[in-house]
Amino acid sequence: MSLDRRAFLRLVGAAGMGAGGAAFLAACGGGDDAPASDVPATATGDVTLKGSGEKIRIGFIALTDAASIIMAKELGYFEKYGLNVDVVKQASWASTRDNLLTGEIECAHCLFGMPFSVYTGVGGQAGKEMHIAMVLNNNGQAITLSKEDFAGKVPYGDLKAAKVAVDALKAKKEATFAMTFPGGTHDMWLRYWMAAAGVDQKTVKIITIPPPQMVANMKVGNMDGYCVGEPWPGVAVKDTIGYTHLATQDLWKHHPEKALVVNPTFGANRRDDLKLTMRAILEAAQFIDSRKDPGLVAKTIGGSAYVNASPDVIDARLEGKYDLGDTLGQKTFTDDTMLFHNEGLVNLPRKSHAIWFMTQYVRFGYLTELPDVKTVADKLIIPGLYEEVAKDMGIKVPEDGMAPFTLKLDNAKFDPADPAAYLKTYGGI
Repeated sequence: MSLDRRAFLRLVGAAGMGAGGAAFLAACGGGDDAPASDVPATATGDVTLKGSGEKIRIGFIALTDAASIIMAKELGYFEKYGLNVDVVKQASWASTRDNLLTGEIECAHCLFGMPFSVYTGVGGQAGKEMHIAMVLNNNGQAITLSKEDFAGKVPYGDLKAAKVAVDALKAKKEATFAMTFPGGTHDMWLRYWMAAAGVDQKTVKIITIPPPQMVANMKVGNMDGYCVGEPWPGVAVKDTIGYTHLATQDLWKHHPEKALVVNPTFGANRRDDLKLTMRAILEAAQFIDSRKDPGLVAKTIGGSAYVNASPDVIDARLEGKYDLGDTLGQKTFTDDTMLFHNEGLVNLPRKSHAIWFMTQYVRFGYLTELPDVKTVADKLIIPGLYEEVAKDMGIKVPEDGMAPFTLKLDNAKFDPADPAAYLKTYGGI
């Protein structure tokens, strides 16, 4: 069908592809045979640059924030740069970690905190290295509470009500909450929310569940709340199982979420291929953020080969229109919905954020003392790589890689130059 597909894309290219275009893409098996000249583009990529043609396997978990990788494949951006990319669904973050470390996959859509968690021994064998090439997205995760346990009891973002409700639940049974990987982003958002609300994490049970299994586990009563990325908070609302108590952009506006993480051997030996992979993903990120064809994005990533969730839920929350569930109504996010590029503000991997994660590991009892946080950050964030790619693409690179910042939920300030001072204020030492 490649000739038909090529003609179709030429016809719709000027106007943008709507739902019909998405259906046609699905019928054609995605973007595997899309020529570069027929693909909608939002960045002026140098198509004279060509990859080696050697296989690159990029892992992903069924989450909305894998969209820039999925769309880079489906829109033909990888192929445009001569890259031979397979996008490979992973069962869990633990399997993603293992496949990266063994070289079964070269790159992956990963929790930003995962490389630091593994290296420090929180979420894997201490000393094992996985390297961050760039950040894939900001915002767009959520804490979901079970309607069975919390219906009508906890207004959106109300920390005092959350503590009262959790304490009441603990008086009746063991309160159980789920996250997706020890030391990962969802784990930190869940624990940070508990700390801000005054809930002692030692008095509740915290379990690990893969993202796509969250809703099913809540349905059968295995947990009372969970923190995970979209679309699974939105799906819980649609299925009337849970409601959105807090979106993570209201915990930390523009927080780092997923990163493109690479096997160290691949990063060292195939740097040019990696840079072109990043270019393709950045172009896809620009396309998604432009909202030129949101229906195409939602339909494509919602397909069974990828996220396997309702496109209407995916699209609404990408747009920032959150049906919160229960009796909470709708909340609209504008400049702080899930973002994949945001004029270049998203994608720089900041060492300050790496240091924040490792500091939280001490605060929440995973580590007894701070590691050499600057050395670890320098080791696991590939030096200068994102800056090179951004410069080649004409993308402005932020200059705040080690700047202090403040978290929105509790107005806590963090200075990466002095994490010990933070711990003296907020606990841990």
